[in-house]
Amino acid sequence: MIKMFRATFSLLVILSLVSCNYKNIEVDMIVHNAKVYTVDEEFSIAEAFAIKDGKVVELGAERAIMNKYRSENVIDAKKQFVYPGFIDAHCHFLYYGLGLTSADLVGTTSWNDVLERMQIFSLGTNEALLYGIGWDQNDWEVEEFPDNTRLNELFPDRPVILRRIDGHAVIVNDFALKMANIEVGQIVEGGIVELKNGKLTGILIDNAMDLIEEILAPYMNDDDIKNGLLKAQKNCFEVGITTVDDAGLDRSQIELIDAMQKEGSLKMRVYAMIADHPDNLDYYFSNGPVKTDRLNVRSVKVYADGALGSRGASLLEPYSDKPEEWGFLLASFDHYDSLAASCYKNGFQLNTHCIGDSANRYLTDVYAKVLGGTNDLRWRIEHAQIVTEIDIQKFKDFSIIPSIQPTHATSDMYWAEERLGMERMNEAYPYQSLLKANGLVALGTDFPVEDIDPLKTFYAAVARKDLKGYPEGSFLPEQKLSRKEALMGMTIWAALSNFEEMEKGSLELGKFADFVILEQDIMSVDEIHIPEIKVMATYVNGEVVYKRK
Repeated sequence: MIKMFRATFSLLVILSLVSCNYKNIEVDMIVHNAKVYTVDEEFSIAEAFAIKDGKVVELGAERAIMNKYRSENVIDAKKQFVYPGFIDAHCHFLYYGLGLTSADLVGTTSWNDVLERMQIFSLGTNEALLYGIGWDQNDWEVEEFPDNTRLNELFPDRPVILRRIDGHAVIVNDFALKMANIEVGQIVEGGIVELKNGKLTGILIDNAMDLIEEILAPYMNDDDIKNGLLKAQKNCFEVGITTVDDAGLDRSQIELIDAMQKEGSLKMRVYAMIADHPDNLDYYFSNGPVKTDRLNVRSVKVYADGALGSRGASLLEPYSDKPEEWGFLLASFDHYDSLAASCYKNGFQLNTHCIGDSANRYLTDVYAKVLGGTNDLRWRIEHAQIVTEIDIQKFKDFSIIPSIQPTHATSDMYWAEERLGMERMNEAYPYQSLLKANGLVALGTDFPVEDIDPLKTFYAAVARKDLKGYPEGSFLPEQKLSRKEALMGMTIWAALSNFEEMEKGSLELGKFADFVILEQDIMSVDEIHIPEIKVMATYVNGEVVYKRK
């Protein structure tokens, strides 16, 4: 009897102790009944996790988390799939937002199609300036730049500015040319003011576009920018993006973003690359980097060359389809040398737009001269589209991070060989080669040049096909990324390229609770269905910022 009493008493004590510990930790949110890709060092999978004060406090098995924690906000993921919030390592967030209030010229099939869209758009706006974005002559039957003759006839007394999809060329009407005082014979370093038969065509390429900035400035006031940023944020959250790397912003734009984040209207996390302009550089080099939970200003964005589509990419050999053209650098050798030295001296990353093999050759040489060897300064080459084997080795030798956009490969594949010739295609869009050299790649979209959806980035990286499954055998299949590599490129490697890997990019103890829930598993579903997968919810700092209805 005494032994039975003691056994019963011991059992009651144990149960009492267990009950005291059962769900005794209050948290702000619990997510459970999920397959959670943590993207930690082991690439481990969890079933549930707890969040407190916007950060992850623990991940683990379903029963372990549900027994240990309690919350008034319990999210049942319904066996769906959770990933760290997607980081777009190269985009134009603010520019995209402004474009949402302009004429949409993406997908136009001819110059006449562009003109028809502009006529319809003009009827619905009272703005003095007509602005459109997204045309691409490579999608037209006649793959040549148009001239502005018809534009002048349709809009003789109203400025019109139509930006090419890659942002490296515009066509404007004569009214805009006169407003900007652009004349025949005008020479612009690193740019082209196109002439045909001694007459301005309205085409301005690369640095020549700066000539029209004074016309645009009055239409980019703070209210317009705020409105655009909020529209861009909404669209980004709907596709699971929680951090954007905005590639080239002025100080005033960065400070507006900071103010909106602090007031709570802009919840998007922004890694802001400083635009290469003396006023910006003087200020930030004097005052140093800026870092908050939502804003990171520590890098400078500079353009080495233009785009392949507009033949502004700087090549080591002439264009195959225009042997008289080689492309060009957008600034002097001295400028790149001086800027690199200043970034190094002042503790800023240098992120350089390089498309052509000549641009990649020269800028990786500049980096090598300044960096001196392996390092942890994380200087980046943005795009790295055509890179020789010799120059790929420099990514390894000098710890240069390739910041690449897989959908560029699948957008350009229809005409890239015309520009480059068969031999140079072996050096084009070499994503797997760059990964092997450096050990990581940061993935982005370059939106609005490409589609904003990161799942299309993922698909292009792993399939190297368009949305119709073309080509059957993949475009340059040896340069595919694995699904694990692609996911890491959109999360932890992108975070590392921003010096943010200790706070985001994976779901781990102490990191921000930025995550996305998908209806299907991008790591196992048939690749052709990846772009169709729906985002069910997006969370930033443990707060739901998008939920599918």
